[in-house]
Amino acid sequence: MASTAFEDSADYVQSLARGLQVLRAFDRELPSASLSEVAERTDLSRAVVRRSLLTLQHLGYVGSRGRSFFLTPRVLELGYSYLTSLDLTELAQQSMELLSQRVGESCSMAVLDGSDIVYVLRVPVRRVMSLALGVGARLPAFAASLGRVMLADLPEAELAVWLRAQKFRAYTPQTIRSASALKVELRRVREQGYALVSRELEPGLCSIAVPIHAGDGRVVAALNVGMPYSEEAPARAVQQILPALREAQRAIEQAIRRGGWLPHLAMKHAYE
Repeated sequence: MASTAFEDSADYVQSLARGLQVLRAFDRELPSASLSEVAERTDLSRAVVRRSLLTLQHLGYVGSRGRSFFLTPRVLELGYSYLTSLDLTELAQQSMELLSQRVGESCSMAVLDGSDIVYVLRVPVRRVMSLALGVGARLPAFAASLGRVMLADLPEAELAVWLRAQKFRAYTPQTIRSASALKVELRRVREQGYALVSRELEPGLCSIAVPIHAGDGRVVAALNVGMPYSEEAPARAVQQILPALREAQRAIEQAIRRGGWLPHLAMKHAYE
């Protein structure tokens, strides 16, 4: 794969890659960790992890308490730099607030990052998922409505590479858990122009999403509405919420065209 070839080149900075790997070891499940725990999670040696943690601590991105390390608020600067370069969130804010008020449900915008979606804007009404979702939160793209509308736009060759890199996990009994089944679903999503996901990430969640196109036609993000699951939720999502979702989609895309906005950063795919 191209990424493996680059790692063998003179341009690849291994220490930087390892430092970022150490940063990503911390999450909601592991907010504070010992050197050994970080080494185990990253599959790096204790010596490498120690140097990385001490360097990150010196730079202010990591703090320590006893033998435990934790991220400091300074790491938010990294994500904030991305969000401020992504003017799309400013263009979408008002439309998403109107959408949320109209349907009485939470709505979110996300971009595709490798195997995951990353939330870049969210207008919550009430908590639907047990997971705490906010800007920067990540979810597996294959099982999320936001992810599926973006994956459906990938060229066949890119999608094939993406699928080979996935490790499918059954989050619930309803979760699509194979590449072949996902390809069938993505074909349906592409044809109908929206993705409906019911009880695949959590038993109590139903969500519906549409793609957001830049002025050049590329899908650069996705917009969704999430709601508690009930027997009536899927029908309500398609019949009542989808028309409002599409209105917000059109408003955001019109704002993009009027502003001449194009992504400042290419969509990053970890599988490339």
